[in-house]
Amino acid sequence: MIEYTEGIYTFYVYILTNKNRTVLYTGVTNNLKLRLWQHETKFNPKSFTARYNSHYLIYFEKFSLIQLAIEREK
Repeated sequence: MIEYTEGIYTFYVYILTNKNRTVLYTGVTNNLKLRLWQHETKFNPKSFTARYNSHYLIYFEKFSLIQLAIEREK
């Protein structure tokens, strides 16, 4: 059985858009600053966010359990 201790980990659900706000992208990460940098620099050039230039953060929420973050993202 896995036990989870509240507050040890931090996960983020975030929403990105492009300059014209015509595309939305929702993601989950445990390092928001790094993940935003990856989107902005097009770290993965074939990704959805790179193709649609989605790197403007418009919203995020913080969670201590990954299960809750994933549920919220969906």
